[in-house]
Amino acid sequence: MEKYIKIIQDGYTGYANYLVHEITHPHLKNYFYWLIVVSAFFFALELITPWRKDQPKFRKDFWLDFFYMFFNFFLFSLIIYNAVSEVGVNLFNDFLGLFGVKNVVAIEIGSWAVWVQLLTMFVLRDFIQWWVHRLLHWSPRLWEFHKVHHSVEQMGFAAHLRFHWMETVVYRTIEYVPLAMIGFGIDDFFIVHIIALSIGHFNHSNLNVHLGPFKYIFNNPAMHIWHHAHDIPKGYKYGVNFGLSLSIWDYLFGTACIPYKGRDIKLGFPGVKKFPHTFLSQEIHGLKKSIEPSDSLENKEEG
Repeated sequence: MEKYIKIIQDGYTGYANYLVHEITHPHLKNYFYWLIVVSAFFFALELITPWRKDQPKFRKDFWLDFFYMFFNFFLFSLIIYNAVSEVGVNLFNDFLGLFGVKNVVAIEIGSWAVWVQLLTMFVLRDFIQWWVHRLLHWSPRLWEFHKVHHSVEQMGFAAHLRFHWMETVVYRTIEYVPLAMIGFGIDDFFIVHIIALSIGHFNHSNLNVHLGPFKYIFNNPAMHIWHHAHDIPKGYKYGVNFGLSLSIWDYLFGTACIPYKGRDIKLGFPGVKKFPHTFLSQEIHGLKKSIEPSDSLENKEEG
C-alpha cells in the first residue's frame, strides 16, 4: 500500500512540476505552447477564410471550448488522471508479475528507423481510437459521456477538445495494452501527438480545404461535419465518419458518408437544446443519469 501512496504522491508532484516547467520554460517540444501555436494558427485561418461566413468569429460556446482545450490537455492530468493512471499501470504490471510476466512487449520496434516507429505509432493508435470512437456511439452508457462532444452547435477548431473526462479514461485504458505490446513510449512520440492535435483542430475548423484524393486518407472538415450532424444520415444507425486523424478506416469499413455539402447542416443531437451548457454540469453528466429509452442510440436518428 505504501508503494501506491508514493506513486500517487509522485504522480501529483511530478506532473505539477512538469506543467510549471512547461509554462515557464518554452522549448521546441513544449506541449503547452504548441497547443497555443496550433490553436492560434487555425483560429487565424478561420478569421481569414471561413467556410461558414455568417458564423460569428467567436462562435457559440467558443470560450467554453477554449477552456476545455487546456483542461483536457493539461488540467485533468494535474487534478487526478496522471496519478491514477500511474497506479493503474503499476497494478497491471504487478498482476502480470504474479504469472511471471515482466512485460507485454510482443514486437520490439526500438531498432526500427525512427520514421517507421513514428508512422507505426500514428497509424496503430489512430486505428485503435477509431474503434473506441465507434464504441462511444454504440454503447448507451458511453454515449451519455460522448454527448458532451456532440453538444457543439457551431463548429470551430476549439470544439476538437470539448469532451467529457471519462473519454480520456476509456481511450487510454483501451489503448494501453496494444501500444505497450510494441514498445510504446519513444521520446519522439511528441511529433505524432502534435500531428494528431493539428489534424483534430483541422477536422473541427470552420474551413473548406479541398484535399483531392487525400480526402480518402485524412479526415477533414467536409467529412467530419457529418459526424456532428443533428440528424444521422439514413441507413447509419450509430453515426458516420468516426475517423480521428485518418478517414481511411471509414472508407474501409463502410462508415464513410458525405450525402451532400454539409456546410450549413444542423449540428448536435435530438435534445441538444436541453443538454447542460456549463462546464461543471457537462463534466458530471452521465455519471448518475439512468439511460432512458428516449436516450438510446436507436433513437438518435429521430427528431
